[in-house]
Amino acid sequence: MIVKPKIRGFICTNAHPVGCAASVQQQIDYVKAQGALNNAPKNVLVIGSSTGYGLASRITAAFAGGANTLGVCFEKPPTERKTGTAGWYNTAGFHAKASAAGLYAKTLNGDAFSKELKQQVIDTLKADMGKVDLVIYSLASPRRTDPETGEVYKSTLKPVGQAYKTKTYDTDKNLVHEIELEPANEDEIQQTIKVMGGEDWELWLDALDEADLLADNCKTTAYTYVGKELTWPIYGQATIGKAKEDLDRAAAAIVKSKADKKVQAYVSSLKALVTQASSAIPVMPLYISLIYKVMKEEGTHQGCIEQIYDLFTDKLTQSTPEVDELGRLYMNGKETNDATQAKIKALWDQVTQDNFHDLSDYAGYHHEFLRLFGFDVAGVDYDAEVDTLADW
Repeated sequence: MIVKPKIRGFICTNAHPVGCAASVQQQIDYVKAQGALNNAPKNVLVIGSSTGYGLASRITAAFAGGANTLGVCFEKPPTERKTGTAGWYNTAGFHAKASAAGLYAKTLNGDAFSKELKQQVIDTLKADMGKVDLVIYSLASPRRTDPETGEVYKSTLKPVGQAYKTKTYDTDKNLVHEIELEPANEDEIQQTIKVMGGEDWELWLDALDEADLLADNCKTTAYTYVGKELTWPIYGQATIGKAKEDLDRAAAAIVKSKADKKVQAYVSSLKALVTQASSAIPVMPLYISLIYKVMKEEGTHQGCIEQIYDLFTDKLTQSTPEVDELGRLYMNGKETNDATQAKIKALWDQVTQDNFHDLSDYAGYHHEFLRLFGFDVAGVDYDAEVDTLADW
């Protein structure tokens, strides 16, 4: 079929298989051009491997480090009438390139929160790879089923403590307007922590440890975004922020409980980018459009693959990586430094419906949004018919 983007709100309901594969190839080309990693991990498990930072981590580990990779994702396959999800096609594209390069790659599709999927990973590692020396935790989900009780928890995007009024940009209506978000109650805070906090990360490391699949000195990291003043009320000091604080607790707990293996656990604080997760968060489309403008002018802008390659080079392949005052691997200083934030704040105060497209880089934001789903990728003929039944 001929596939054109079908956008509804902050999501694209279809994906382009050739575009997704081309995007994966471009990321592979980037890391290979940077050069091979020193002290690269050999066996890497990526939990949340099909899009965004998780996909970039898998590409970097495999094509800059030569690692065997096992991925975990939750994606919909294509049918005769509907395309698969972007993550499905990204994974198919990754597998094709890994196979051609002689790299071991396998991906398990299912609920990463479940005991069943964890057992499938354990069985696969025992059969194919052995002990892992790097575990990447990069899940983004609106809900989680507790594997012990069966209770379903749902995350909420709300401020904590008091209502929050601010500007936002509605991508569906092309409208800059004010929104007011009511504060979360305690149950909503706790449910968000259950979904987006560190509990499942701990359960993964416990399961791998009990199966004797953690190598000595294994590293593990969970990805987060912290932000600064403009995004704190909806991110850092909000329900998401409470969940992200729980990642710090989990990192410390993993280090303590896995001391015999000398496991190193870190939260990695990354920069704001257009991802399927960030597109859904109020304020972020406006904020990201402005930081793209400022950081491109400064020459400091990075996408997922550039940021993750630097994370591997500067932090994850170092025996004792430098951390910030909270013990995190801090990668977003080019965004959160005072000088850059002052420029963004000045634009934020000025931006209106009339001048939004002049003051921001919404064109860049929209381009990156389309790329998430395999559209607007250079070199792809979007008027050509494509086979949508890609598989891995």
